[in-house]
Amino acid sequence: MKRILLIEQKVEAGFDFGKKLNEIGYEICIVNDAFQALVHLESHSFDLVLVDLAIPKMDSFWLLVARKCHTPVITLANTNDVLEKLNAFELGADDYLSKPFNIRELQLRMNVIKRRGQLVENAIKQTMIEFDDTEYSLTCSGHKITLTNTEYRLFKYLYERQGEVVTKEELQQRVLHKKLGKFDRNLDMHISNTRRKLADRNLSRDLINTVRGQGYSFNF
Repeated sequence: MKRILLIEQKVEAGFDFGKKLNEIGYEICIVNDAFQALVHLESHSFDLVLVDLAIPKMDSFWLLVARKCHTPVITLANTNDVLEKLNAFELGADDYLSKPFNIRELQLRMNVIKRRGQLVENAIKQTMIEFDDTEYSLTCSGHKITLTNTEYRLFKYLYERQGEVVTKEELQQRVLHKKLGKFDRNLDMHISNTRRKLADRNLSRDLINTVRGQGYSFNF
């Protein structure tokens, strides 16, 4: 974790803080408002975002809601208000630090986030899925699973949209190439059969998650 985006309301405070981080080996990019922050997040790669919650026009946590990347975020606040802290975590913050704070404490918190990210990365690597488009089979955690053509296309479509909720209507049109009828259970049957085949290889049925009233999502 070396490249940090610092979003600090006060220019002088941001410069002083950035200098301290530079001294302990971090490359710092400093911006002073939410718009600049989003521009930098979309055009550059960062290992961590430090964001001052007192920034005007940010609606307190606007950046956390609007950001499209998966970069870890530590929020910096002038208070230790419990509700503010809870809101920050609910909206995606990885940590919360009240000012003033010791630079060593911040460094330790950043190290914890880095280790957590490495654990997640290792877990993802262990569950990476390899697809064979000719045999309609996939390999996950060393287990090979052979599916039907339709099951395979459904699974792969959800996998490529992992983390998103895909509606039944979209799956019907994009994968099965027909409209979803009111009493049509064909899609549900394919999903059920795929889950059964996953379970037969000691893999979680919940790789394909049902989102009640909406559709399905793929989750590691």
